[in-house]
Amino acid sequence: MNPLQQKIYDRFVRYIAVDTTSDPESKSIPTTSSQIPFAHTLAGEMKEVGFTEVEVDEYGFVTGVLPANTDHPAPVIGLFAHMDTVSDFNGKNIRPILHENYDGGTLIINEEKKMILSPKTSPNLKLCVGDTIITSDGSSILAADDKIGIAIIMTLAEYFTEHPEIKHGSLKAAFTIDEETGTGIEYFDVKRFKADFAYTVDGALLGDIDCGNFNADSVTIKITGKSCHPGSAKGFMANPVRIAADIISSWPTDKLPETTDGEDGFILFKDITGGLEKAEVQGIVREHDLNKFEQFKKDLLNLVESKRNKYPAAKIEVIFKHQYRNMRDVLREKPRAMELLESALKENKIDYRLTQARGGTDGARLSLSGLPTPNIFAGYENPHGPYEWLSMNWAEKAFHILETIAKNAVK
Repeated sequence: MNPLQQKIYDRFVRYIAVDTTSDPESKSIPTTSSQIPFAHTLAGEMKEVGFTEVEVDEYGFVTGVLPANTDHPAPVIGLFAHMDTVSDFNGKNIRPILHENYDGGTLIINEEKKMILSPKTSPNLKLCVGDTIITSDGSSILAADDKIGIAIIMTLAEYFTEHPEIKHGSLKAAFTIDEETGTGIEYFDVKRFKADFAYTVDGALLGDIDCGNFNADSVTIKITGKSCHPGSAKGFMANPVRIAADIISSWPTDKLPETTDGEDGFILFKDITGGLEKAEVQGIVREHDLNKFEQFKKDLLNLVESKRNKYPAAKIEVIFKHQYRNMRDVLREKPRAMELLESALKENKIDYRLTQARGGTDGARLSLSGLPTPNIFAGYENPHGPYEWLSMNWAEKAFHILETIAKNAVK
């Protein structure tokens, strides 16, 4: 690794040593108490690398300002990364493995468990010949999602502080809670943050720029049936379990997560609870195009109506709950963030793709709250599991993209 990569890596290793797994079942803010001491650790480090006005707020968000070092006009740019890691797989006792000068072949993650990475199972490794690759030892996630984003932002601030000859406007950093549960950013005070636009450093593949995302609602289907002894049920019983199964199996198979990709939408039925008196189905609705999104919901309502006719003794309710909307329109209306980003990508000779994320991001919620925030790559792949890996060369390129944006934003 070169000296810059080493600095980013050293920070990254310190950060992943701290368990900050979030909990989607928790009702507290943040969802796990471990995020708070990590926030205070980051706050202390922010002061060391040049941030001022550093604070940890009542929810655990860490913010600070790297002051402008020029009198020339420049926008205030926000930089975001999240502190929490996913609960889908073990996030404790992470032991990173360094694979230097990757030769394009097989990487052994855990020999005992016969866990490997190769271009066959992870095709983007083909783009990383000669790179330094980081993996876990197979017993945990790597937590590059998104602690490598924090490491990149911290190293950038340190670099600017050590090189005052490089002129930049105000840079505001925010390290956020509970991104993985999708609940944290709703507590973030965009107006108080006072940035003109921002970037989340939380993407994967080199050159992928998320400038759009799903429109998203949750859906709950509540079914109240009629129960009686099964021996005398004919003409009377309305079985909520059977009705729930009928609704789910009747949804078109080409509109499910496992049958769609790209910008195709879906409904995911993800949880069923209940018995002979009541049953409840939990799901999510996702679609990039707002008109198609609304049609998906109408299609589900029409499907449920047909089941009401089929099971007249049952009561079936459908409840949609707003989650987030596509940030694409916001970024088009306020294009400065994307203009600077695309210019920086070209200047650094990085082939890039403007992608529509098949999921939500903090950037989407921030954009829809008035802070245009596209999402840039941070350099990791295969997140949320033991096969997660990170290219330090990609992380370095993310660093240079942010550096170029900050320099070019000075008028």
